[in-house]
Amino acid sequence: MGASAALAHPPCAPAAARRNPRAPRARRNDDSSVNGFDRLALAAPLLRALEREGYTLPTPIQQQAIGPVLAGRDLLGCAQTGTGKTAAFALPILQRLAGRRPADPGRRPVRALVLCPTRELAAQVTESFRAYGHHLPLTTTEVYGGVSERPQIDALRRGTDVLVACPGRLLDLMGQGHARLDAVEVLVLDEADRMLDMGFLPDIRRIVEKVPRRRQTLLFSATLPREIVDLARKLLTDPVEVSVAPPSSPAETVRQSVYFVAKPDKPKLLRHLLEDGDITRALVFTRTKHGADRVARSLDRAAVPAAAIHGNKSQNQRARALAGFKAGRTRVLVASDIAARGLDIDGVSHVINYDLPNEPETYVHRIGRTGRAGATGAALSFCDRDEREHLRAIERLIGRAVGVEAHPFADGAGAPPPREQRPAERGPARGRERDRDRDRDRDGRGRGPRRGHEERRGGPGARAGSRPAGRRAASDEGRRRDVAPAAGAAVPRWGQRAGTSARKRERGGR
Repeated sequence: MGASAALAHPPCAPAAARRNPRAPRARRNDDSSVNGFDRLALAAPLLRALEREGYTLPTPIQQQAIGPVLAGRDLLGCAQTGTGKTAAFALPILQRLAGRRPADPGRRPVRALVLCPTRELAAQVTESFRAYGHHLPLTTTEVYGGVSERPQIDALRRGTDVLVACPGRLLDLMGQGHARLDAVEVLVLDEADRMLDMGFLPDIRRIVEKVPRRRQTLLFSATLPREIVDLARKLLTDPVEVSVAPPSSPAETVRQSVYFVAKPDKPKLLRHLLEDGDITRALVFTRTKHGADRVARSLDRAAVPAAAIHGNKSQNQRARALAGFKAGRTRVLVASDIAARGLDIDGVSHVINYDLPNEPETYVHRIGRTGRAGATGAALSFCDRDEREHLRAIERLIGRAVGVEAHPFADGAGAPPPREQRPAERGPARGRERDRDRDRDRDGRGRGPRRGHEERRGGPGARAGSRPAGRRAASDEGRRRDVAPAAGAAVPRWGQRAGTSARKRERGGR
């Protein structure tokens, strides 16, 4: 069943006494003296924790989700990043667990399981649960790879109420008999679109098989493509659907722009942009792990403090890189898409897409690292010739064209198609096909309309000046330019090998 449309709620505002980096940052509302969370039927210990963390007014996703979750309903929630999705499920889960004790007083089983796609997101969610449950007799444990499993095993043996885990390490500990899920009451999939993507689905299914059928299931994400929603609904029972923003839409506070540039010039363009003092803290995304290392080394050589974070780094290396970036010791953090999911890094002024992502939804996740909770930010994207299709897919997803910026390295190699022909501005599918055909022809890769055999062979039906595209045309052009025909010699037509006419005349042909 669908939830009603989002109401006109005031924006989130931090308390004056203390501002926590995770707290939404917005203007103080005239009614901020009243804690808006009072109206959500939250317990007093949770309200004290929220005041301690600096929250005064709930975000729209919290306003719509907390009530149904407290009532025990399954929920499918979609909201932009930075809108408080973690608190939207953590607060009601903590209240429900605190109000019901385990059936076996001598055992503290896992009663809430939160699955996350990355170690960084799992650590962040764990920190939030512990902060919100500061005044409750509940424990939270995190389980993920890249670090020693011994402390995690010891914590599970002591017992924990909430387990925040990445699927891989959790399956390992389940196989060793250290993690039991037979008492789970609430299952949460954070960043559900990625968790239910084909790469994660087998692990999710194995974990769900070990969780009781009678449970509450919550799925939260910033993007929920239609096919993923259909798959997610198989795990839910009569879910409440909450959406506070159009699916796959970036925040309006993020200024987006694109720089058309040849691939070899991307390092120079990045260093040029970083000369701007307004870029105080930049998150740079690359498509590959090795690409992230190369960009970080290039910036280090240019005396720009930079660090790389990706899946090949150990957990300690990733933690140090994140800590340095959050503390301001590192101006630029270069990351693969591992850092695009759910991370709340305070004060990111710019997101730079050094490589455009293959999936347009990933673009929304990337640029969601800036302009969070009402703050302004900027998203700069580099686009070379081979990435034009990725840009078109992004523009179709977000429903608008991205503004083009001029720069010193725009030498024409990465120039865009004419602006009036950009499909995001025109829209019809047939127009997009014409754009694609024209681009292939201009690049020398298209074949153009199919012609008759005689025309392709340069026979009698060939049009004057007709010219097939591709390497053969280029090689013919080279021969025509480099070798001048002898006086009186027949000039071969386009697509016809030199000397063909002479051999035909010798055989008596036309």
